[in-house]
Amino acid sequence: MPSSATSPLAALHLLVSMLGEDEIASPDAAFYDRLAETVCRLGSTRRAVVFLTDDVRRRLTAVGTHGVDLDSVRSTPARVLGPARRALQDDVVVCDDAADLTCIPMSAGGRHYGVVVGERGDDGDVTPLSAAEREGLWTLGKVCALAASARAATRQQERARHLGDRLDLARDVHERVVQRLFGVTLALGAPGELTAPQRERCADELQAATEELRTAIQRPVSRATREVETTLREELARLCEEHADVNLTVCWPSDAEVPHALEPLAQTVVCEAVRNARKHARPTTIAVSVERDGDAVAIAVVNDGVGPGAPAGAGVGLRLAAFEALEFGAAVDFGRTPPDQWHVRLMLPIPAPTP
Repeated sequence: MPSSATSPLAALHLLVSMLGEDEIASPDAAFYDRLAETVCRLGSTRRAVVFLTDDVRRRLTAVGTHGVDLDSVRSTPARVLGPARRALQDDVVVCDDAADLTCIPMSAGGRHYGVVVGERGDDGDVTPLSAAEREGLWTLGKVCALAASARAATRQQERARHLGDRLDLARDVHERVVQRLFGVTLALGAPGELTAPQRERCADELQAATEELRTAIQRPVSRATREVETTLREELARLCEEHADVNLTVCWPSDAEVPHALEPLAQTVVCEAVRNARKHARPTTIAVSVERDGDAVAIAVVNDGVGPGAPAGAGVGLRLAAFEALEFGAAVDFGRTPPDQWHVRLMLPIPAPTP
């Protein structure tokens, strides 16, 4: 039975210990077992079970225990679920002296994470909790919620980092390897026999594609900020020269500037849009516009070479760019504009000025 109220300082020590790198990286069962153990120690309970709540179905699931086997509480009896749900809903410590149980809500910031259910008595000796002890256990539940929240946020960041690594790899393979292979495919599919120089060029391209694929696969999986050596203005000038056989126009008023941190994203989207227009359409005009739109910069690439039988989807490059844009709070939109146009539009947020 509880001998004293849980002090805020002890609860703070719990939070610090549960936010250590080893604890955050531990498997779910080990993390929540440790949480249950610490609650038992600070809350003077014999054994405890940590239940997490399902945000959708409000179902309580046992995820960690101390002093009791987890498998034995998988099927939670109704006498536990009732007080546990009430503790979670009302954000109060619920005691059932007859059942020898104390239910401590794990909630913080308006979000309910779960409940810690502890067994307090010893051989039927149950002493009612004082107001100070209830307050201490309530504080302990708040700290448990913060620890669970921090763990979830850390895991989410880790998943986002791994997703970023995969996107970087996919982008490199698409922009380097696939583009080289596409050129070789066009050469091999052309009518007539290849000349000796053409065969040699195809062999060189295949060798280069193989080396770039090997480099991409072997690189460390640690995401770094992409750096570019050019600006979008310079890249557009290069594209106009490279695609001189098409009427590539640029409309860029002086009041619109691409934020420096978003230059890599802007260049990726524009280059991919122009490349797709040449590869999948037969445009006579490709129009690029950059303009200020409130607190954002809008970049649009429109071509007029989409016929009625053209596919309605987008390539891998644009889809990768759309995923990358989300990381920066930007948005990529693309699709057909009747009767024969295809548009790609990128909205870039303008960062707030530094005070």
